[in-house]
This record gives sequence, C-alpha cells and structure tokens, in this order.
Amino acid sequence: MVPWSSLLEAVFHLCSFDPTKATMSTERLRNEDYQDYSSTDASPEESPSEGLGNFSPGAYQRFGESNNTTWFQTLIHLLKGNIGTGLLGLPLAVKNAGILLGPLSLLVIGVVAVHCMGILVKCAHHFCHRLNKPFVDYGDTVMYGLEASPSPWLRNHAHWGRRTVDFFLIVTQLGFCCVYFVFLADNFKQVVEAANRTTNNCHNNETVILTPTMDSRLYMLAFLPFLVLLVFIRNLRVLSIFSLLANMSMLVSLVMIYQFIVQRIPNPSHLPLVASWRTYPLFFGTAIFAFEGIGMVLPLENKMKDPQKFPLILYLGMAIVTVLYISLGSLGYLQFGASIQGSITLNLPNCWLYQSVKLLYSIGIFFTYGLQFYVPAEIIMPFFVSRAPEQCRLLVDLSVRTAMVCLTCFGVERVSIK
Repeated sequence: MVPWSSLLEAVFHLCSFDPTKATMSTERLRNEDYQDYSSTDASPEESPSEGLGNFSPGAYQRFGESNNTTWFQTLIHLLKGNIGTGLLGLPLAVKNAGILLGPLSLLVIGVVAVHCMGILVKCAHHFCHRLNKPFVDYGDTVMYGLEASPSPWLRNHAHWGRRTVDFFLIVTQLGFCCVYFVFLADNFKQVVEAANRTTNNCHNNETVILTPTMDSRLYMLAFLPFLVLLVFIRNLRVLSIFSLLANMSMLVSLVMIYQFIVQRIPNPSHLPLVASWRTYPLFFGTAIFAFEGIGMVLPLENKMKDPQKFPLILYLGMAIVTVLYISLGSLGYLQFGASIQGSITLNLPNCWLYQSVKLLYSIGIFFTYGLQFYVPAEIIMPFFVSRAPEQCRLLVDLSVRTAMVCLTCFGVERVSIK
C-alpha cells in the first residue's frame, strides 16, 4: 500500500505547489463543502488581518471570459441597481432629518456604504487569490472568512455563515421586487384615474378628483406575465441592454423633476436645520432602502470581462449615486417644504408633461426588476437545477423563476388584502 505521505507529495508535485505551504486542518478535510483547498497557501489558523494585510490588489490576476460584461455595462448595472423607488422618497426623508442633518447624514451613509462595498470586494479578491478560485460569491466570502477566524467554534460553523447571508440576500432582493410590483401598479393606476382631469397647463397645480378604476391588484396581475418573460433572461450581458433603457427613461424623468424643483425655490429660513429625533428613524429607514444596490456588487464583479477595473467603477458609480441622492433630497424638500409627500412625483403638477414622469420612471423600475431578481435567482437556481435530470434542467429553471415572480406578486396582494 502506498503511504499517505507519498501520495500527498505526488499530488502536490503534479499541481506545482509546495506541500509545506498547503497545511490544512482535519475539520476542513472532513467538510464536503471545501473541495478546492488543495491550492491554498495558507492554513485556517492564519488570522484574517494578517491575510488581508499581506494581500496586494495588484497581485490579483483573475481574468474574465470574453463574453462577460464590459466596464461600461457594469457601470450601467451598478447605477441601475442603486437608483430605484427609494430615490423618490428622499425629499420626505430629508424633512424627517432636517435641511442640514439630512444631507449630511446621506453623505455619511453613502461613504459608509461605499467603504463596506470596497471591503467586500477586497475580501473576495483575497480569497480568490488565496484559494486559486476564479471568483467567490457573498456566501463563500463569509464562509471562508469565518473559517480563517481564530475561534474554533466559528471555524466549525462557517457553513452557517454562508447560509445566513444567502437567506438574507434572498429576502432583501425579493423584497425589493415586491416593492416594484406595488410601485408599478400604483403609478399606472394614478395616471389612468387622473387622465380625465389631466391638462396641458403645468402652471396651476389644482387638486384633481380621481376617477376610480380597477383595483391595484389587477394592475399587478397585468404586469405579471411581462415580468415573468423578463426574468427568463439569465445573462447579465443581455440584461445590460434593459438596464441601459431603464437608465435612459429614469434619466429623462429625473431631468424633468430637477427642472421643476430648481425653479423659484422658496426662502428656506423657516425650515428646521435639525428635525425632531422622533422622526430621524424614518429618515434612516428610507435612506438605507435607497442604497439598495449592495446585493449586486459581487455578482457584477464576478461577471466582468476585466475585473481589475471594478474598484474604480464602484467608486465612480457610487459617487454619482450619492450626489444624486443628496441633491434630489435637498432640492425636493426646499421646493415643497412641509407639504412634501411620500413620493416627490405626487407633488408635481397634474399635467401630461409631469404625468409622463411617472410613466417613464415606471418603465425604468420595470426593467430594474430583472436586475434585482438576478441575485436571488443565482442563489436558488443551482439547488433545483442540479437535482433535475439533464434534459429537464431548462424547464426546471424557468419553472422556478416563474414561481418566484408569482411569489413576489401574490405575496404583495395577500398583504394588501389584509
């Protein structure tokens, strides 16, 4: 019988690795989730701080595939993933914090969000370099990080870190999709109900008596088949086309909003610099919801043709997003003051020019649904597809996607019925 030591030396020799650098714990060998540790050059006893301290970003040389997304497509996805329904509620959020504290808090939240995204990408790069993997996802990053912890308990339960992160990512991203269903239904319903009283005169913002139409839940059902077809697109490169369309429609609607709120801004002296502490949690909740793109960071980086450019794209994209959040939130509150509503579109005049803002923004949210849906789909699909026969895998994939879209639709309907 061949001694185990000789067998291990032969394997390491074939893989061109020094066996003295490949020490690993018994727990790792027994864990079936860690099948790719033969290429690591660090033991689990190495502290995370030491590993990250010795890691040089320039040493990370993962190359994407030729059919992956370009830097421009990744930037488009990043912008689209962060600009959603939460943006329209930021003027009310600034009201709940104060005209001074609100913008400052948005800036701090933006800096913290970008810093955390940067740390996440750096940790993912570290484990890719250390384990010789092409990429790692959120769950793997947490799992490998816990396994490198000095605590034996955390090392032995590292797989629960991955499962916990995957669970909360699924809940968060599908929650965004539920909000998109409500936003689409409510905005189209408002436009249809106000159509008889909508004029071409945008100077007089008169109160409009809405003409009742069908229930919002019926509007949700009307959007359901189109969103199902949208999530059948499983390639980020193809989705970038829809992200570009969404960004263009949202850009036009935001330009129209900005050109209205910058005109004849009232004297802000009567606005409080710092609002009551009782309303600050409302600001914080809205602001955190607005920064909704953190779930897209690693999937976008993993699908890049040239991932070395991602940190620059991340900082550029998030700088644009943060400036947009602060400016719209501040100017919207300055323009409408205490009368600002939950969505700034509700404060716009009831004319066709500004009603089109709701339609254009709704088109952008419609296409954003596919991008937000991409993250939970990437987590859930392998579980079902890997257990299906080879000839049925495509059918299983499309069926599970359809069921997940229906869940986001009927879950919202059930809540609204109650």
